Amino acid sequence: MDKQDLKNYLWRLKGLAVLSVMSILLFSCARMGQPDGGWYDEAPPKILATSPADRATDVNSKKVTILFNEFIKLDNPSEKVVVSPPQLETPEIKAQGKRISVTLMDSLKPNTTYTIDFSDAISDNNEGNPMGNYTYSFSTGEAIDTMEVAGYVLEAENLEPIKGILVGLYSNQTDTAFTKLPMLRVSRTDDKGHFSIKGVKIGDYRIYALQDADGNYRFTQQSEKIAFTPEVIMPSSRPDVRQDTLWRDSLRILDIKQTPYTRFLPDDVVLTAFTEVQTNRYFLKAERKQPDFFSLFFTYGNAELPKITGINFDATDAFVVEPSLNQDTITYWLRDTALINQDTLRMQIEYQGTDSLGALQLKTDTLEVLSKTPYAKRLKQQQEKYDKWKKQQDKNKEKGKKYETTYPAEALDVRYNFSSQLAPDENLIFDLPFPISQCDTTKIHLYEKVDTLWTLVPYQMGIAPTQHRRYKLIGEWKPQSEYSLELDSMAFTDIYGKVSKPSKQGIRINALETYSTLIVSLQGMESKKNCILQLLNEGEKVIKEVAATNNEAVFYYVKPSIYYLRVIVDDNDNGRWDTGLYSEQRQAEAVYYYTKEIECKEKKEVRLTWSPLSTPLYKQKPDKITKQKGETKRKIQGKNLERAKQLGLEYNPKNGLTEDKKLTKKEKKAAKKALKAAKQVVKDQAEKDRKQ
Repeated sequence: MDKQDLKNYLWRLKGLAVLSVMSILLFSCARMGQPDGGWYDEAPPKILATSPADRATDVNSKKVTILFNEFIKLDNPSEKVVVSPPQLETPEIKAQGKRISVTLMDSLKPNTTYTIDFSDAISDNNEGNPMGNYTYSFSTGEAIDTMEVAGYVLEAENLEPIKGILVGLYSNQTDTAFTKLPMLRVSRTDDKGHFSIKGVKIGDYRIYALQDADGNYRFTQQSEKIAFTPEVIMPSSRPDVRQDTLWRDSLRILDIKQTPYTRFLPDDVVLTAFTEVQTNRYFLKAERKQPDFFSLFFTYGNAELPKITGINFDATDAFVVEPSLNQDTITYWLRDTALINQDTLRMQIEYQGTDSLGALQLKTDTLEVLSKTPYAKRLKQQQEKYDKWKKQQDKNKEKGKKYETTYPAEALDVRYNFSSQLAPDENLIFDLPFPISQCDTTKIHLYEKVDTLWTLVPYQMGIAPTQHRRYKLIGEWKPQSEYSLELDSMAFTDIYGKVSKPSKQGIRINALETYSTLIVSLQGMESKKNCILQLLNEGEKVIKEVAATNNEAVFYYVKPSIYYLRVIVDDNDNGRWDTGLYSEQRQAEAVYYYTKEIECKEKKEVRLTWSPLSTPLYKQKPDKITKQKGETKRKIQGKNLERAKQLGLEYNPKNGLTEDKKLTKKEKKAAKKALKAAKQVVKDQAEKDRKQ
């Protein structure tokens, strides 16, 4: 390192290192007679020695010992400390006193660079001063590899940073290497989804991410989250310059220095991770949460529903069947109340399941499905409700009040999933608790108020697609108009004969002036077909969804608020996001976020032009809706700086030690001595870095 490099390095580190050493030396001398006590230890731990030596070659020892100048602690080593090449048998990592020892259990590979990345896990034992990111390395051969590959791993579906997922390199570039061979070199992502694989040899690699469930460093289970890219990684390095800012205080910049360093490439790899759809079909469980239905759960759906044969009941026409969208969960509503009152249903189910070779074949299981609430307990609860009703009616009769002589039949509870004020594009939603045998639209009336008269108006009524027991009423709503929805008794009747009660609901359609319109023009997405744009709130809930036409999407009737924007590239045109499949080298469908928040106001039309491909994925998702927040980096707290200011002492990187009140000769002498010692510490560190 020449004199100019050393000078630049001094400028960069002087503010922290000088202050730390000066505080310790100066104020350990000046603390005598101070009413506010002693000074804090703000010096991070320093390495005194390592065995074998850091960056040593021709190493044959599997045990590494690192000695520090003070007592240290190691934070969460199982998560933060990563050994590369990956170790199939977990290394033994211990921190005791002033030492850290790492014992590798696997055999050492010849001519291989080993790295032990401690991340920011090391700090001193007393004040918790972090040492900073530290990586130890050695080689079993004659040379040590120094290349690095860095980047980010994000959730493919929503670009959330993924913390703690493995990222690894393969020199074998075949697709089968990821499923048959362990990773060659590995790292683990931090809380921001960032990774850095160190000790890499110059060559060509493919890169993968893996949420390694079984600890074998390869993709073996469909339940493991993965990420891959077909591009080949070619590590390299080049000299570069980093700008370092020296701050006068929290608001004012004192100086900006340029510091040369070695930049390792690529340093911006982005991997989007997904979990494959579980295609192996296994029966998971049967569950009867309520007496009137039970559900069968499978790992994957099948077009052919299970065949049920009753053992202690007749299963012929016994059920109303409600399969889930993917048909991996099937709910069976019991038609007969006698079956509902039966606590145990014994049955045989025949279904298509996966064998040991992954092929579907007919399987048979015998089940006992027990009601969660026994019949006796239900009878008791019903009797308690009746007794409570009877007691109230007797009281009413004694007091001469109106009373009932017949216990009222239980009504069908229709849930109205809409408010009294609607946008012109909203619909009325009815949710039913039980399967419906009849929806009588002659008993459902919609009126519009025209001047002072209520006029009957037409509507459309039907079952919402893919949602059992949900009905949707679609009307031709006019802004600023009033409507009345009136349901007669027995508008809905369920399979058990329960009927809905009469009801009346007033509805007002809001004026157009109370809404905003958002128009989004996409750029650079001409090759991406079937783009679905989603307007999100701060909780990342989808408020509105629009398919782009000619790379433009229009959101009408947007309520005034702050929103965020996401686009899904719907490759298969099925109207939703789909995950990937490694065996077909198919990535999950691409997702992009608009980097800024969008404010929509009343009576305003908002137009924006968006180029989703112009910003790297790891920089797209706005912080306010990112759930995986980066942890606050541990740093030296600067307590001595505040104490020094209280005593009239300050350190300015340009002017050196200053005082705003008179110091004694002893204090001045101590300050000069501290400054001289601090400068020597910085020079020593610079020399150490130069050698590395």
